[in-house]
Amino acid sequence: MIKTIILFMYLGFSMTILIPYGLVSTLFYLLGLRKLMTQAVYRLAQGWARVVIWIVGCKVTVSGRENIFKDGSVCFVSNHCGYFDIPLLLAYAGRPFGFVAKIELLFIPFLNCWIYMLGGLFINRSSSKSAVRTINKGVKKIKRGGGMLIFPEGHRSKGRGLLPFHPGSLKLATMAEVPIIPVAIEGTYDVFEKTGRVVSTSARIIFCEPIDTASLPPEDRKHILRDRIFSVIKEKLEASPVVQ
Repeated sequence: MIKTIILFMYLGFSMTILIPYGLVSTLFYLLGLRKLMTQAVYRLAQGWARVVIWIVGCKVTVSGRENIFKDGSVCFVSNHCGYFDIPLLLAYAGRPFGFVAKIELLFIPFLNCWIYMLGGLFINRSSSKSAVRTINKGVKKIKRGGGMLIFPEGHRSKGRGLLPFHPGSLKLATMAEVPIIPVAIEGTYDVFEKTGRVVSTSARIIFCEPIDTASLPPEDRKHILRDRIFSVIKEKLEASPVVQ
């Protein structure tokens, strides 16, 4: 229970103390220093995430970081166990990336700024036209050399294992024709959501070998690619499961 209190105190404190930095960063970002500020914000977010992991006491096993492109366009496609997935990815991806967030997060002060500056997008799933515009923006961001994170399950699995991928969930990556790095994450649901309090448990994150989408025939990008990524992530999760 003590760790839970400390973690929430840290989250509240860090959110408050970083407000001035966020406002200044947003200003410089809007003035055209996008690449510089994206890197700066990512490094800050990376440090923040590592402190979160340290407070939790989570024993993290990381493999496959050599598969990550330090520069250039890329899409991370990951399973989604729990809230702790994002801190893990921020801590160990080693490069800035944005992610598609639900539209409700756009209205949370300061958090919306950080998501935006990291290259994130806000999607309104209740409006197909709005969703298409968001995806098109994401494609442009990736083609400019950015990184994006996709959770094709659509929501957290909450300990139920790898869930089926939603149809069209990889559209952002296939339209941009950029390499995809499948990511397998395990153990993060047990960190907090399973019990409702912070638990010092074990987790692992595996960055798999990149998959080239540009060379795939258009007809293969819809189903075959989705099945291939699903199989890669499933295989990694089933091989030597994390021991709690």
